[in-house]
Amino acid sequence: MNKHPFSQSNSNVNPEALRAQLGRRSFLAQGGFNIGAIAASTMLGSETTLADSIKRSLPHFAPKAKRVIFLTQSGGPSQIELFEDKPELAALAGTKLPDSIRQGQRLTGMTKGKPQLILPSLAKVSRHGQSGATVGEWLPHTASIADELCFVKSMVTDQINHAPAMTKFLTGHQLAGRPSFGSWASYGLGSMNRNLPDYIVLISRMKRPSDQPLYDHYWGSGFLPSKHQGVKLRSAKDPVLYLQDPDGFPKSLRREMLSSLGAINRDHHAEMLDPEIQTRIEQYEMAFRMQTSIPELADLSDEPESTFEMYGPDSRRPGSYAANCILARRLAERDVRFIQLFHPDWDHHSRLGAWCVSRCVDTDQPSAALIKDLKQRGLLDDTLVIWGGEFGRSVAGQGKWDDPEAGRDHHPRCFTVWMAGGGIKPGMTHGATDEFSYNVVENPVHVRDLHATALNLMGIDHERFTHRFQGLDFKLTGVESSKVITDLIS
Repeated sequence: MNKHPFSQSNSNVNPEALRAQLGRRSFLAQGGFNIGAIAASTMLGSETTLADSIKRSLPHFAPKAKRVIFLTQSGGPSQIELFEDKPELAALAGTKLPDSIRQGQRLTGMTKGKPQLILPSLAKVSRHGQSGATVGEWLPHTASIADELCFVKSMVTDQINHAPAMTKFLTGHQLAGRPSFGSWASYGLGSMNRNLPDYIVLISRMKRPSDQPLYDHYWGSGFLPSKHQGVKLRSAKDPVLYLQDPDGFPKSLRREMLSSLGAINRDHHAEMLDPEIQTRIEQYEMAFRMQTSIPELADLSDEPESTFEMYGPDSRRPGSYAANCILARRLAERDVRFIQLFHPDWDHHSRLGAWCVSRCVDTDQPSAALIKDLKQRGLLDDTLVIWGGEFGRSVAGQGKWDDPEAGRDHHPRCFTVWMAGGGIKPGMTHGATDEFSYNVVENPVHVRDLHATALNLMGIDHERFTHRFQGLDFKLTGVESSKVITDLIS
């Protein structure tokens, strides 16, 4: 029997043939990986080059806003009680909403097939300031700063349920997986403070349990490198877990460990060309710097008593919306690019007169205090503040229209947000709705238009700001028609 040409007992082995065969064997054995790696590196290389080229061109023009504070009211605040003055609804209380107004528009499963009976505003809405902006009595502190605000009363979305509507409100698309607004800002403009993340998220600790979930993808980075996702600070003694070194572990040893780990990761990155490895390196270094910056940020002991008086009685409770507004101002002072507060439980299908009032008590004074505080510190001019939720509430009551237990269903056809600072015109109201606060009749503003306008204020042309992923050029405002609302810009 002939022996295998490369068996050890064969004395006629050709070393050159052996090396060549082993080389071919090795390549073929790993062929799937090698070919895939070549293709992947080529694709990553071209997409990375394009991304780097786009980012190098930013900002496209001089920005009016250096940073954004997004006061996200999750659940759909009722524009009827908070911002719309529709006195004629009182005479129509309990009557059916005209078909000519509803126009067959979609309802949720909670009210579909049920009588659409008009529920007039439960709050008195009146005019305030020199601008004459209409604000409900449940928001007295917001009313006091009406001339600092720009009210957009003609917001429109195309999603009627919470998760897709909030996803659309924050990422530009109703399906999870796209980068959030804050992640786009981080990706395009980067950091102004190397000791803190570009994008920080604060979530209110509620006094009562809320059954409304806040999903991580609301502040996720989607297909952008994960270093651009929002960093959520906990409302606890340690805002970020595992930042502190164990007792007896000297800082110098931590520094040496991270340096060695960084060298290993850099070698791995040079071999694999995986951008997430570079993210890992940067995030380890950021965590090291945050060991100092986060405790100093969260320590409010240097705030004077006047600060807590301004932000209200709940401002001393860690994790409250009021305390988070103080932290938002402190983050703005430290030049964090994008700061997002989430306050849930605005979903008032019942007990509107009680629960909506409670949410206003939570948020009204702190939101107004934040605007005043930023202004007196000279930060409002270059800080864009946005207040709003994913949609509004319907004029048709849910439950018995004349019962204290009545509430309102979701309504995507019109809702209100307000903005301040960062190049926004103060003391103005944009857009209008019909006499039922059901349809927009003047200057509609889609969620995409809000994104385009906010990006413009940050010096970014939304049409040119893209990221190539799987061969497609994605942007925050998507492929649908969207526009900058220039009337809002000073």
